[in-house]
Amino acid sequence: MSESAQVRLIKVFIFIGLILLILGYYLLLYVDLPTKMGVTGIIICACCIAFGLLFLLPTKLYLTLLLMAREREYQQNLAANKKAEK
Repeated sequence: MSESAQVRLIKVFIFIGLILLILGYYLLLYVDLPTKMGVTGIIICACCIAFGLLFLLPTKLYLTLLLMAREREYQQNLAANKKAEK
């Protein structure tokens, strides 16, 4: 899998995580699901928030590491080009 495809896939996972997080927050505060459904409503809201965080946090870290590696390669190529010019 190419690096651009990985970045695109990671962005999709980040988007899914944000949607799940917002959905859990919406169900918890605006629909008031725990009051209407009891313990089942609490579990549904907690699962939405938990899976949203599971999708969101690790992908951000991995995307940051990919971008740092790309920047490091760019800096090394730039230094090598400067040495070649001298």
